[in-house]
Amino acid sequence: MKVSFWGTRGSLATPGKTTLRYGGNTSCVQVTGDEGTVLVLDAGTGIRELSASLPPKLRRVDVILTHLHMDHIQGLGFFGPLYHPDMEVHIWGPASTTMDLRSRLTRYLSPPLFPVHLRDLPCKLFIHDDACMDAEILEFRVTSALVAHPGPTVGLRISGPQGSVAYMPDHEPVLGALRLLPDRDWISGMSVAQEVDLLIHDSQYTDDEYISRMGWGHSSMRQALEFARMAEIGHLVPFHYDPTHSDDDLDGMFKQILSEVAPSFPVNPAKEGVEMTVVKH
Repeated sequence: MKVSFWGTRGSLATPGKTTLRYGGNTSCVQVTGDEGTVLVLDAGTGIRELSASLPPKLRRVDVILTHLHMDHIQGLGFFGPLYHPDMEVHIWGPASTTMDLRSRLTRYLSPPLFPVHLRDLPCKLFIHDDACMDAEILEFRVTSALVAHPGPTVGLRISGPQGSVAYMPDHEPVLGALRLLPDRDWISGMSVAQEVDLLIHDSQYTDDEYISRMGWGHSSMRQALEFARMAEIGHLVPFHYDPTHSDDDLDGMFKQILSEVAPSFPVNPAKEGVEMTVVKH
């Protein structure tokens, strides 16, 4: 199982502020199995480059959305496989209390926001509501659970013979708390991340930034490290960077927090263009 990063930001990076060593596109991650199964986690702006890299003989791709905030779906209309009649595209994502996923996506993929209607896409399109997903997708088992973030939002767990990956790009484990308490059953997302081999987790804020942004649905880097420790994960990948943080800012933030916390597991911040192999721990 390999994980490739195509978009790492919580919003498009601030022009002129970053050198883009960490990347400037919004959330988009590819998981590829040993048998060639392709899962696309979220459809941020990085999905356009991802689609150009797909194998020409691929005939099925599954796009799994954690939620429908714009930074996670704004690249969907530019996803190449949607325009190929011989391609089977499955889109999974949470419904709202009043609308199913198809209806929610139709609000974006239709004029005036987009020139092509969802109903007119030429691919073989299948749309699945997945607030509590438990599905076998070829060589993977994919499960999801609702997590703390404004609006219907899920965390994802992908399991296969090669290992397991948890993906939680927008997540606030304990709303309004400066530290995580020992009761793991109370913490949002713990069932998704527990003992996973690779955790990709929201790490948008410094400690000081989080104090003024409690309840916004995101984590500080310290919270991401503490959540990973409590979940007993094998490897942490901080993700979903603030668009105003330059690459130098991120370098300094990671250096400081890792020296203070000294985690017992590897920590490798997500960078666009990087591919990781999942290793069981």
